Amino acid sequence: MDTFFLQIAQKLSEAKIENPQWETRLIFAEVLQKSPSEIFLTTSPTIAEIKKINHITEQRLRHKPLDKIFGHRGFYKYDFFISEDVLSPRPDTEILVESALEILPIISRPNILDLGCGSGCIIETLLKENPLASGCAVDISAQALSMAKKNAKALAIDKQLKFINADWFAEDFTLQIGKKFDMIVSNPPYIPSAEIETLTTEVKKYDPLEALDGGATGFESYERIAEIAPILLRNNGYILLEAGYNQARQIVDIFTTHGFNLLKIVNDLAGIERCVVLQLD
Repeated sequence: MDTFFLQIAQKLSEAKIENPQWETRLIFAEVLQKSPSEIFLTTSPTIAEIKKINHITEQRLRHKPLDKIFGHRGFYKYDFFISEDVLSPRPDTEILVESALEILPIISRPNILDLGCGSGCIIETLLKENPLASGCAVDISAQALSMAKKNAKALAIDKQLKFINADWFAEDFTLQIGKKFDMIVSNPPYIPSAEIETLTTEVKKYDPLEALDGGATGFESYERIAEIAPILLRNNGYILLEAGYNQARQIVDIFTTHGFNLLKIVNDLAGIERCVVLQLD
């Protein structure tokens, strides 16, 4: 067991995979159905398990992320199915979820709109934590919506949630949505187009481009959302947005010109201004 483990870790190290020992633990844990701390307490892997470990390792050596290989990823308290059709949920996005959860208790039976839902991790976590809440998950990708529906069913919140396949840049987008909400949440694409090629292979090859590319400036989706959000929100409604590095202040400027007041900017664990919380005046 120890020798095989070290062989896998060495392969990952040689492929310049960050934290090769930890990733090897995750691979073994996934195959052996153990927690990472328990893998050395079990007997040696079976021949079938060794084949699975080697197969996963070969994919990881091509820099395919483990969560995309496994087909699932933990987010907040829950586990979400994922694929190459959706952005892998990031711990940074949990900052947005936590900020929304602070606000939702003051709203009676809140109705939430998620713009660009992807896997559904944001809105579905909010609905799971708030059984009286309802929502609408919107994405331009039919494949992403299919994954979000799968996750909603697994979390048993599918009765609380409506799904719409739509493009927020479409002229009739607000008509397609057709109602007003108490809160909007969104992690829109915010990476400037010219910077996409500088991203790691794990991101630029295995996350969908449409979930990454924020246009020439990185702010194109924010500018569009700022235009439509006042139409989609009830009076005094809230909007919470994830921000990229050094983007939060400009996002505030964009939204304040459309009638929003800044409530707060929340930093992530690295000290980056990650979540912008605003309220419609």
